[in-house]
Amino acid sequence: MASARALLAILSCLTVGTAAADVYKYVDAQGGVIFTDKPLTRQGVTLEWRRSTTSLTAEHQESAQRVLAQARVLSSAPAKLGRTAAQRRADFDPMIRANAARYRLSPELLHAVIRAESAYNPAAVSPAGATGLMQLMPATAERYRVRDIWDPAENLRGGAEYLRYLLDLFDQDLRLALAGYNAGENAVIRHGRQIPPFAETQTYVRRVLQFMWAEQASSGRIAMR
Repeated sequence: MASARALLAILSCLTVGTAAADVYKYVDAQGGVIFTDKPLTRQGVTLEWRRSTTSLTAEHQESAQRVLAQARVLSSAPAKLGRTAAQRRADFDPMIRANAARYRLSPELLHAVIRAESAYNPAAVSPAGATGLMQLMPATAERYRVRDIWDPAENLRGGAEYLRYLLDLFDQDLRLALAGYNAGENAVIRHGRQIPPFAETQTYVRRVLQFMWAEQASSGRIAMR
């Protein structure tokens, strides 16, 4: 992902032999992400956050260490990694149903989100650093008290709790909740509590809904569209 590479380039330039500086993250009208070490004044971009290079570098180092640790674990179990998505789905189905009941979600919804996010691969890592079955970002994992982001049970619980929060925040509007899961709830609020005009987010919402309807059809439930 270009934006992730841009962030790493800024961090490498600002943290070698210099004092800590700030990094700014902006989002443009098309959903593009811009990282810069100076504030932008042009129109059409929105400041998402401003962070110090010290904290960002520490987070990236911790993330790299987690990835290396997980790689060592995964390399010791190649047979388990070779299981198909359908087999992994069956493995995680009881856990998914338990969390669906706990957080008042339909199991079909949780299955659909996991299928879209990771294809039931608990070792999945996105270019942006999202991890596991529910593709949790480190900040989201911390927000929902996920002690081990690599633990499928913890990862699933944190993602399910976040989905419950988003549904309550957006008055049970599933499309907005899914948009918030993909782009962040602040992006949905910033766009007037509508699905943001980001191609990735709009595609994501449609994809998860299609997966959910397929789950409902296979379980004999009527899909409400």
